[in-house]
Amino acid sequence: LPAQPDGRHPGTAGPWPLPRSREACALARRAVRHTLCRWNLDHLADTAELLVSELVANALLHARGPVQLTLVRGPQVCCLVADGSQELPRVRDAAADDEYGRGMSMVELLAGAWGAARTPWGKEVWFELPARCDGDRD
Repeated sequence: LPAQPDGRHPGTAGPWPLPRSREACALARRAVRHTLCRWNLDHLADTAELLVSELVANALLHARGPVQLTLVRGPQVCCLVADGSQELPRVRDAAADDEYGRGMSMVELLAGAWGAARTPWGKEVWFELPARCDGDRD
């Protein structure tokens, strides 16, 4: 299940509605970077930007209706992208000459965890990254 806020690092940012346009991925990346910097998790920003771009691009390509982004900080940072399609994403084995089909493989490789769930209005696709600040110790 996606991360939930905890007592030590509570926080939710969003939801941010994203336009169904070329600008959506850039807006999502900016929101993710800004939020992670505010949460003192700048070191996660590059990976999170890459992965959120993939989820938003998939939502724009494969779904209709509104797309929105939410970040939740608990023991993990969870990035959720909601859209209007109930078709769940899957990791595919893309051939070497396939133009598409590698995005969810990248999410699976780089995220600590990821998943998707149907909702009454479509689905939410999420990934998690460990929410450790540079100064945190075990």
